[in-house]
Amino acid sequence: MPSSEDISQRRLDLSPAKRALLERLTRTDAKKKTALQEITRRASHEQVPVTFAQQRLWFLEQLEPNGSAAIVPAHMQLTGRLDSAILTRCLHELIARHEVFRTTFAVVDGQPVQVVAPTVHLPIPFVDLSNTTESEREASVQRLMLEETQRPFHLTTGPLVRARLLKLSDTEHILLFAMHHTIADGWSVGILFRELVALYAAYTQGHSSPLVELPVQYADYALWQRQWLQGEVLEQQVRYWQEHLAGAPTTLDIPSDRRRPPVQTYAGAMLSCELAQPLAERLKVLSRQEGCTLFMTLLAAFQTLLYRYTGQDDLLIGTPIANRTRTEIEGLIGMFINTLVVRTRLAGNPSFLDLLARVRESALGAYAHQDLPFEKLVEVLQPRRDVSRHPLFQVMFSLQSSLTLSRTLPHLTFKLLSVERHTAQFDLTVSILDTEEGVLAGFEYNTDLFDQATMSRMAAHFQELLAHIVRDPHQRILDIPLLTFSERQRMLYEWNQTAAPYAFERCIPEMFEQQVAQRPDALAIRYENAQLRYAELNQRANQLAQHLRVLGVGPEVRVGICLEPSLELAIGLLAILKAGGTYIPLDPTYPQERLAFMLHDAQIAVLVTQADLQAHLPTQQTRVVCLDSSTEMLAQYAAENFDCGLRPENGAYVIYTSGSTGKPKGVLIPHRAVVNHNLAVIQRYGLQPTDRVLQFASISFDVAVEELFSAWLSGATVVFKPRNLSPSLKDFLRFVEQEHLTVLNLPVPYWHEWVVELPRLVEPVPASLRLLIIGSDKALPERLTTWQHYAGTRVQLYNAYGPTEATITTTVYEPDMAAPPMGSSLPIGRPVANAQVYILDTRLQPVPPGVAGELYIGGAGLARGYLNRPALTAEKFIPHPFSRTPGARLYQTGDIARSLPDGTLEFLGRSDTQVKIRGFRIELGEIEAVLAQHPQVQSCIVLAREDLPGEKRLVAYLTATTQEAPSTSTLRHYLKEHIPEYMLPSAFMVLDVLPVNANGKIDWRALPSPETLRPSLEEAYTAPRSEIERTIATIWQTALHIEHVGTQDNFFDLGGHSLLMIQVHRQLCDALQREIPLLDLFRYASISALSEHLIGQPHAEDGTTPASKTYGRADARKEAMKRQKSIRHRP
Repeated sequence: MPSSEDISQRRLDLSPAKRALLERLTRTDAKKKTALQEITRRASHEQVPVTFAQQRLWFLEQLEPNGSAAIVPAHMQLTGRLDSAILTRCLHELIARHEVFRTTFAVVDGQPVQVVAPTVHLPIPFVDLSNTTESEREASVQRLMLEETQRPFHLTTGPLVRARLLKLSDTEHILLFAMHHTIADGWSVGILFRELVALYAAYTQGHSSPLVELPVQYADYALWQRQWLQGEVLEQQVRYWQEHLAGAPTTLDIPSDRRRPPVQTYAGAMLSCELAQPLAERLKVLSRQEGCTLFMTLLAAFQTLLYRYTGQDDLLIGTPIANRTRTEIEGLIGMFINTLVVRTRLAGNPSFLDLLARVRESALGAYAHQDLPFEKLVEVLQPRRDVSRHPLFQVMFSLQSSLTLSRTLPHLTFKLLSVERHTAQFDLTVSILDTEEGVLAGFEYNTDLFDQATMSRMAAHFQELLAHIVRDPHQRILDIPLLTFSERQRMLYEWNQTAAPYAFERCIPEMFEQQVAQRPDALAIRYENAQLRYAELNQRANQLAQHLRVLGVGPEVRVGICLEPSLELAIGLLAILKAGGTYIPLDPTYPQERLAFMLHDAQIAVLVTQADLQAHLPTQQTRVVCLDSSTEMLAQYAAENFDCGLRPENGAYVIYTSGSTGKPKGVLIPHRAVVNHNLAVIQRYGLQPTDRVLQFASISFDVAVEELFSAWLSGATVVFKPRNLSPSLKDFLRFVEQEHLTVLNLPVPYWHEWVVELPRLVEPVPASLRLLIIGSDKALPERLTTWQHYAGTRVQLYNAYGPTEATITTTVYEPDMAAPPMGSSLPIGRPVANAQVYILDTRLQPVPPGVAGELYIGGAGLARGYLNRPALTAEKFIPHPFSRTPGARLYQTGDIARSLPDGTLEFLGRSDTQVKIRGFRIELGEIEAVLAQHPQVQSCIVLAREDLPGEKRLVAYLTATTQEAPSTSTLRHYLKEHIPEYMLPSAFMVLDVLPVNANGKIDWRALPSPETLRPSLEEAYTAPRSEIERTIATIWQTALHIEHVGTQDNFFDLGGHSLLMIQVHRQLCDALQREIPLLDLFRYASISALSEHLIGQPHAEDGTTPASKTYGRADARKEAMKRQKSIRHRP
């Protein structure tokens, strides 16, 4: 027993962090002592519950039977002269000593319990590999080790431990020993190793067992834990964690290489790296200086890395703790380990030292409240159920000091072997091992989410971060470099080597006239039964241009054009450019109010239109040219080309896009940018004079510029879509075939619809088609797979991306059939000629590959800016931080993207309230601003929801000023008077209040989906109707202690939890006399959904339902819903 002086000296020798922890634990110890009960041996007849830790593992086993993630290996290399009989005796002694080795599980009254057998026979198979070659031996050992690590246990039949002895030679053996996680943890491996060595040493010398009798067994601890952790003890622990984790986000999505599977998987791999010795020493010095442990310092650095990877400034990270705080259980093999949740807030861009102080405080608080089992914490907090991820946290971080891995006896050396388990309990586990030789870091990752290359980059970034931290720990965490020099060079410069020697001194009219000179008789444009050849189109455009010159049109003079699709539309566009003017397309389907704003805002001097549209336009201050009534007058003008004095910097057109203020904003594009764009896409797509190109897009959408001018500047034919063409996909494809169209440029939603219909089409892909360009929205990879099946390699497919401010197309992606994309959408590719793209953080620094950042665009395609909006232009078009060219700019797109390892870009979404719906760019704020002016709307918010993949739609949420809320038809009619049709929400949801989070901001996640929205339970109660619904309801009512359960009520909304669902599952299987996968109860969490699923699901031959059929039907049902919605929402 140490003296008081020894204890005082030991206290002084502790680091400041450990002293602080000791003091905190001492302060709470006095409060605990009165509640602590002695762990005593149980009566032999007493039923033994499972511990909280076992409960969760048991539940996971029910959810995914035969899983391999819950196996604890303790393999050992035995070098020297082995007595296998004594080894067997030792193992049998350990089984007799520790009851957990004789424990299985049963279910009593719906609850799992432990069953301890008096004896268990453990067979130890012997495998002789000594007669094989060295390479065969090594392969066999690896195979057998992996097999023992992955072969499942059966919790009800047991045993939950197994062993196998491999003979490699007379002096070398390997003992394969595996335990189920319900009966052992990592600490237990050390106990097993020490006791096995001690027994073997004693038995070989003829002695009896040197091990003292265990005071208690694991089952005794289980009873004690259930009795002790209740009342005031439980309340104190729960109160701390409820306060500590209040409002914390319970998901952390590290950028992954693949989409998250719908159900959590445990396939894994390990990547290891070693911190350089000098770096490790400097980290330890820094830790001591700041009164922290090495664990705290490394955790703070790792959280900085996660913050930089995810942008999430409130993180929950799991960390294991041995949880052996009582002397009675220190020598027990069993599942004692607990998981603590360390919450760290990184908001405000603190310095690393400030962050370290936050981490220290959070960690110390967690240690002081470590008695609450993680399983109980989940039960109390009731986080949103998501079977695709671990609850509360998905990333684990741990530090372990060096264990005694080997022990040498006179004739035999025992050595614990590290095992590559090929499993991962979490998305990512970072394990730090502090040894005398150095500090090792292991990254165990889920291989269904991450590639090895991704983890290698993360490990390198972690080390780079640590190196910069020890150099200057006062740096703010957003300023600490992550990228290596070579990475930075590659991302900023190598991936942007796109220079092409285009003739930028030319403008569009000159380049068009060059095509006219080369092929005057080639067909330039066709619309229904009318057509014009290049020479004819040029002459008529020249005549109109001469007239426009008389009206004062020249460079920098803006001319409106409002025409329906026709030959005159093509003539008008060319004529405005030939006169030197800047054209502003005005869609005749727009509301009068919007058209009036555009005419006024653009200060349009001349308007080119047709007689029947003139009345729709406010033209009091504008000179008007009606082409359908001016034919004779225009014929008097000269038809020859002329020089209008255009320069590359002069404006070519203005496209109006949605604006957040409630008014659209005009984007002014110069000729230099249009020329670069057209030459770039002509080269990229290989456009030829033999091509026939469809003009599909609205003239007010900038893709129309690409459809028209890239065709004309390559000598191809433009074919306008007929006015009376049916919206039917079959009619559209018939038109493509009839017109022998070779090039289509379609919005992604339209292509999605086409792909869905491919199996039902007689001619799914027109024979004339050679090139298909899609864009303006996210394209789904699964649609690509179907497309490639039908189109093969005959049709080139490109996914294009580009904002109006960067002239239509900035990047292009051509799919590779041999390497299908793995993300949630098709990549958007690499930059076109003379364009540069950068993924940057908020400090305008490049982010690592795979990490989301904002997309910035530079190069020759940039717009001049926003019309009459100098402040907005200065805000969005910023000085180029990576260019040496004077005056170079970058456009801040507001789009969130990431770069893949090869530099290919993947679009992820928007950073603001701007979205794209069916190819149209929409500012949600513009809709909100208009909707808020309705007299019956008190407050409102508009979201773009994608409740089904690829089916994005606008949903308006609002509160009303009157007791009677406005109807959907009233609101739609009101909005149609102020905004275009494509901006109208698909659904209007009237709520009592708009939900807000703890910060008083709108809680987006709490806004209901239109499919699942229902009023309060009292108002929406629907009584069960069918026999199966009544059966489910009765079981739910009993389990939940609720008198009435409606068919639409969600099990978890009513207070249900995972363990309760286990009880319901068993009762339901018994009541319906059929086996139902437990996962189905989570997927179909309402009575109506579950009954519908069960009624529509046939039994397999063995009475079970194969999971593949379950998923297949669900996917088919989703696909049918998508097709129905596609018919309603065609672009």
